[in-house]
Amino acid sequence: MALDFNDDKPIYIQLGAMIEDMILTGNLKEGEQVPSTTEISTVYKVNPATALKGINLLVADGIIYKKRGMGMFVQEGAREIIKEKKKQEFCGEFIQQTIETAKKLDIKKEDIIKMITENWN
Repeated sequence: MALDFNDDKPIYIQLGAMIEDMILTGNLKEGEQVPSTTEISTVYKVNPATALKGINLLVADGIIYKKRGMGMFVQEGAREIIKEKKKQEFCGEFIQQTIETAKKLDIKKEDIIKMITENWN
């Protein structure tokens, strides 16, 4: 995932999401060290304070933790925390929008389920 400097979403939020995606895909494993804010700021050409702000979001969510003098590490259970968070976001954003659109178009719940089932593969 790359940062999009033209996106309306703030860079620090994009950085946090990028690290979450790395954990979800297994590129960062639970207990593994997270790249430092210096590494992140150098690789992605962002201010170190921006990188720290993105990291702090993940600390606040219990996804990563700091080992004093050693750096930041992925918390045990972080993948499940992220999955649950993403499921809630999916429902709140995508599913609700789909339901609202379906109601406007007079599409029945059964028809939506049928569409999803047919297109699942």
